[in-house]
Amino acid sequence: MILKHTFSPPDNDRMANLCGPMDTHLRTIEAALQVKVAHRFEQFRIEGPKARAEQAMTLVQALYEIAQRSIPPETVQLMLSGDMNMADDSQAPSVHTRRGELKARTANQALYLKQILTYDITLGIGPAGTGKTYLAVACAVDALERSAVQRIVLTRPAVEAGEKLGFLPGDLGQKVDPYLRPLYDALYDLMGAEKVQKAFERQQIEIAPLAFMRGRTLNHAFVILDEGQNTTPEQMKMFLTRIGFGSKAVITGDVSQIDLPKTQTSGLVDAERILRRVTGIAMTHLTSADVVRHPLVARIIDAYDAKFDRGDSVPAPKRASTPKGRA
Repeated sequence: MILKHTFSPPDNDRMANLCGPMDTHLRTIEAALQVKVAHRFEQFRIEGPKARAEQAMTLVQALYEIAQRSIPPETVQLMLSGDMNMADDSQAPSVHTRRGELKARTANQALYLKQILTYDITLGIGPAGTGKTYLAVACAVDALERSAVQRIVLTRPAVEAGEKLGFLPGDLGQKVDPYLRPLYDALYDLMGAEKVQKAFERQQIEIAPLAFMRGRTLNHAFVILDEGQNTTPEQMKMFLTRIGFGSKAVITGDVSQIDLPKTQTSGLVDAERILRRVTGIAMTHLTSADVVRHPLVARIIDAYDAKFDRGDSVPAPKRASTPKGRA
């Protein structure tokens, strides 16, 4: 299918911002949607399968609307990854941070946000890049700044992703910092480094290694357990039973990236099965369609999922043959 559109009145600066340096924005759209985008000044021509061509044309028109100034590459990638209709949905749930009003970019993200705001315990399960951790931290920051909770508690199992880090120097906080880095990154982005530092000093934000949470009761807190797929069933039960009055808990995880020993059941997988029908607990499943990183990330996830669905495995490396007569 071939679609054509002419933007008027002609505006060379706007066209340059829309196309990007050396037409990089158009090349990004072509690669992501598998279409052909050509233009001559303000006249655009898009060729490809009907649904993809229409999506590409809608995206080009949406970019034109914001092309009064330069468009960063990440904006194009996020618009490709997300559902552009979500931005016009005034009923979509949102949270407020220093970056302004934060809204979901996909329908599943909107459901995830709504469940966090509605339920006291929410499980967010999905692949990397779907916003599980970022949206959970955004809700926690919003609740803290509205005084809906008195503190944010961040925890994560200390399990290496296939690597042995060995002894880590420093105090307890410094030892667990590498494991909590994604949570810190989200906090700094949503609150600013100075405000985060002051919140730590006032004990409004706390890092709590999962192994040391036994026996505690967390009242009036927003608790986030990240990388929940790397907990054991016993750890997951212990964490869930720490929740006190006036508290919310969000557990995030990707069940395709379990770093536990193969004989060990994942606490997140176990909890998903056991808690499915428990009133007051919500579960959101996100997919590669909800990825809000580089468009390649979604395609990488789909490729790996297809591989595992086929039952493919990585072949064992061949051992070098030993010449005769040598030990």
